[in-house]
Amino acid sequence: MSLYFRSAVEIAEDVRSGELDPVDVVDDFVDHIHERNEVTNAYVTVLDEDARERAREVREQVEAGEDLPLAGVPLAMKDLSETKAGVRHTMGLKPLTDNVAEETSVTIRRLEDAGAVVVGTTNTPELGHTPVTDNMLQGPTGTPFDPERNAGGSSGGSAGALADGLCALATGSDVGGSLRNPASCCGVASVKPTMGLVPRGNQVNGFRGHTPVGVLGPMARDVESLGLMLDVLAGRHRVDPFSVPKQADYAAAAADPLDPEDLSLAYSPDLDVFAVEPEVREAVRSTLDDLEAAGATVDEVTLETPSKGDLTHAYSVAVTTFFSTAVAEIEQSLGVDLLDDHAEEVPTDLQTLVSMGDSHDIAEYARADFPRTDLYHAVEDALEGYDALVCPTLATLPLGLQADFPAEIDGEPTGGMPTAWMLSWLFNMTGHPVVNVPADTAEGLPVGMQLVGETFSEPQLLGVARAVEETSPWSYPGA
Repeated sequence: MSLYFRSAVEIAEDVRSGELDPVDVVDDFVDHIHERNEVTNAYVTVLDEDARERAREVREQVEAGEDLPLAGVPLAMKDLSETKAGVRHTMGLKPLTDNVAEETSVTIRRLEDAGAVVVGTTNTPELGHTPVTDNMLQGPTGTPFDPERNAGGSSGGSAGALADGLCALATGSDVGGSLRNPASCCGVASVKPTMGLVPRGNQVNGFRGHTPVGVLGPMARDVESLGLMLDVLAGRHRVDPFSVPKQADYAAAAADPLDPEDLSLAYSPDLDVFAVEPEVREAVRSTLDDLEAAGATVDEVTLETPSKGDLTHAYSVAVTTFFSTAVAEIEQSLGVDLLDDHAEEVPTDLQTLVSMGDSHDIAEYARADFPRTDLYHAVEDALEGYDALVCPTLATLPLGLQADFPAEIDGEPTGGMPTAWMLSWLFNMTGHPVVNVPADTAEGLPVGMQLVGETFSEPQLLGVARAVEETSPWSYPGA
């Protein structure tokens, strides 16, 4: 396998042993990015010499005997929640074209301290406000499986870079599926961790949302590398009041696949909420059939959820408040008033989200937690006695590069709402951790599968994900 598609675990091992020079690794990846980025438009800023200088530092650290778990691993950084001092930080916004970060965020510091090398920043919709990656600054990002189809969002640049061999690890964030939806569209793996496991480091608004929906998390092409990255990221940091101590050895959990004969999985093809296209159902079912053939128990279950209308309203209240707050944070931290001074450079759908968020009162915000609580208990009931709850990530195959959301899914009208297209946002409402893994492909396109677990069950979910990887291996177009 070419260097570009080798796992982060393998690259780090060979750098530590001296078989690979981290400077050569970074040189190769940076050159490859410049050769390939026009295909999918995954990267916003490529660091070139900065990355090479960091690689030289890693070489010196390795030669001095320092044990770096991510030694020399090329890392892509989503151009949104995370920053690196001195690097352009646009958040997908045209008014922030020339904004440069003044400090390095907690997560990037942890990854760099472990030996990773940031090779560039990746594309995202403005403020990550939609589950497809397109913006007025950079344009759309395509999935390497078919560059005329969108990579998903909002971590689409990170997912596209991974699937095209343009990095070995990537960061992402998730308010309604932004780690999982692009992972589904690009055939990669990701973790939406339990709230607080990965510190967010928001200097302006540490208490963003008293009932939070958003998290940061890792993305990788293989589960073992995913677990290693989570192991580096996890753990309390004083900048984040919601952060919690590290709960387990995630690298070890991901290195050891669970025996399928010991697995008991609950399966819902639609969470009793969504319409899902037949080809997606069939791809997920095919992957579960492989697990069953290896000895796993898979039971189809039902979920006693609140009505779709109640859930959609509750999520709308939470997410529109989130984006209203995000715009206010930019004014507070950067002195940029997006809507009053730059409205022509801010997409109308983001402006609508902000306007809706501004309209909620505190009582409506608090009452939205009632259906969230009922949903939480429905998921807990479905999980009882099982290692994970399995369901699709998205209701259809990847969308066209700049296509609207489907007006109809499996014959059911959707009103073109993104919440009808993605099955991911329910678990932002409940806080359950989720690992996305590729399922079988359909029409040569990737299909994502969510593995949902109880709070802080990430080690178990990573073990299940490894079992899926062993029984239904996945691959990439350029590998």
